[in-house]
Amino acid sequence: MKNLSYFTLIFFSFLGMTLIVNGQDLSDIANLKMPDHPRILWFEEDINPLVQEISKEAQWQKIHKAILSESDKMLGLPTLERIQIGKRLLDKSRECLKRVFYLSYSFNVTRDPKYLERAEKELLKVSNFTDWNPSHFLDVAEMTMAVSIGYDWLFKHLSDNSRSIIREAILKKGLEPSMNPKFNSWLKATHNWNQVCNAGMTFGALAIYEDNPELAKSIIQRSITSIKLPMADYNPDGAYPEGYGYWVYGTSFNLMFLSAIEKLYGHDFNLSATPGFLKTAAYFENMVGTSGKAFNYADAQGGAGLTASVFWFANKSKDPSLLYNQVKYLDKKVGGDRLFPAIMIWGRGLAMSNVKEPSKLIWTGQGPNPVALMRSSWSDPKAIYVGFKAGSPSVNHGHMDIGSFVMDAMGQRWSMDFGMQEYESLESKGIKLWGKEQGSQRWDVFRYNNLAHSTLTIDGQYQKVDGYAKIDGFTDSPTFLSAFSDLTSVYKGQINKLSRGVAIVNKSYVVVRDEMETSENSKVLRWNMLTPAQVEINGKGQALLSQNGQKMVLKVLEPKNVTLKTWTTQSSKDYDAPNPNTLFVGFEMELPQNAKQNITVVLVPESNQIPGKKDIKPLNLWKK
Repeated sequence: MKNLSYFTLIFFSFLGMTLIVNGQDLSDIANLKMPDHPRILWFEEDINPLVQEISKEAQWQKIHKAILSESDKMLGLPTLERIQIGKRLLDKSRECLKRVFYLSYSFNVTRDPKYLERAEKELLKVSNFTDWNPSHFLDVAEMTMAVSIGYDWLFKHLSDNSRSIIREAILKKGLEPSMNPKFNSWLKATHNWNQVCNAGMTFGALAIYEDNPELAKSIIQRSITSIKLPMADYNPDGAYPEGYGYWVYGTSFNLMFLSAIEKLYGHDFNLSATPGFLKTAAYFENMVGTSGKAFNYADAQGGAGLTASVFWFANKSKDPSLLYNQVKYLDKKVGGDRLFPAIMIWGRGLAMSNVKEPSKLIWTGQGPNPVALMRSSWSDPKAIYVGFKAGSPSVNHGHMDIGSFVMDAMGQRWSMDFGMQEYESLESKGIKLWGKEQGSQRWDVFRYNNLAHSTLTIDGQYQKVDGYAKIDGFTDSPTFLSAFSDLTSVYKGQINKLSRGVAIVNKSYVVVRDEMETSENSKVLRWNMLTPAQVEINGKGQALLSQNGQKMVLKVLEPKNVTLKTWTTQSSKDYDAPNPNTLFVGFEMELPQNAKQNITVVLVPESNQIPGKKDIKPLNLWKK
């Protein structure tokens, strides 16, 4: 059944027969009598009860007012123009989605015509674009979702002429290009493109369903089958391969899709039961450190804030503790991204006053890009946090960051990750950014290879793209939180064996331990940590790190007599981004031939006692 053609799917839906695709019964799609507008995410009868619920809790009032306030700011903005940046129209699609989603929500809950009039202007303007840039189909997907929400939510209040123009745009500039093999390679992707594009096309299909029922049914069926590919990558524990930023992107659009079909069909065709999927909110929650910054490995940025998706998971799993960080953000400043109004639908029935801190101090997840995330406390703002990464550089948006770590303490980030460089800044200079082979130009970008991460480099060589490291073990004792990984395959041909472990000991310091078996050839190893702190090296393998009035000691316990040094983080290549106010700190050493070599480094807040070498156990004892 996997190779059912588009026309075969239509044929079976016409017959009204039970249709099984990839083990899923899709007969509901063929048999459903589509309800009136609005039907995407909510029905007309859902709106008044939602408005009544808003008045019952201050936090929901705060979110609601924030959406209205943002909508008011949009009223005087000029409508969007079709201005492409490089190969992307994506910023315009995203801005359109934000404007239409906010304004459509605001009109439905207030019935104030100013929001309707402004949304209609935006919808007509983008509907008259020459196209939505199908060569970069994310642009089409987000624009189709934007226009579909506006068309559906405002349908009864739009003029006939406006409906006709918008409906035609959804069909000709959104849905029909998605049927062209030239533009729909994302159907077989296992990453965020699949999630975003299938969501956008499904919204388009639902919006104009009654005018194109056969096409709409085939697109919905296609999406249910296709979206299983990226959802499989949450298996087994919920760690998202593309990291924090793309979790927000891919997972949020995945939830838009699931919510839309579940609202209509009464179920999500068992997709949310995909192994690991319902666990992924815990991954996301644990990815934010005690500094308030995210563990921004791969192509991610370090910011963290309100994310509507978490409310869907908290409701679905009946676990309010998943909102622990979200409630803290609400206590500061309310604001969100283009999908933020979905929080009012996904968060219904959740009482913010019942949110308690998570019970576990360590979270580990296997999968294509495993991580271990640990902290000495959830509630102490000065607590220690460590994010430790295994995995492979070969994953989508991956970096050569295997074995890297971030570390927070005293409200500061001490070991950091640069995260992404803006794509257009590289593509505009001819950099072939998306190759994943060992010799790809991607790895020469300064921020993307292992020399720019808090990990190890041997003889200046890059990590191996086809290598993979899992989390081999962890401990969850509050006095010894740890995880370790065999990194050997990522350094294949450079060293015979290499393992790294990271631990928070007695809630008072961090240890980074490397154990290796060297080869017969002479090698030079670089131990590297990226930091935003000022660094003062005071000899004997020790340095004092300072930032914002706080101080941290970095001490090499073994081997003895290493010389700590710093390196600049500024690249000589004109295409690399500047990296102000950062340094690399670490050391280089010649590895003995055919020998075992251990490296033990501790990071200790200045007020705490520095441990000795004898206090640190070998990795084979880092077990439960």
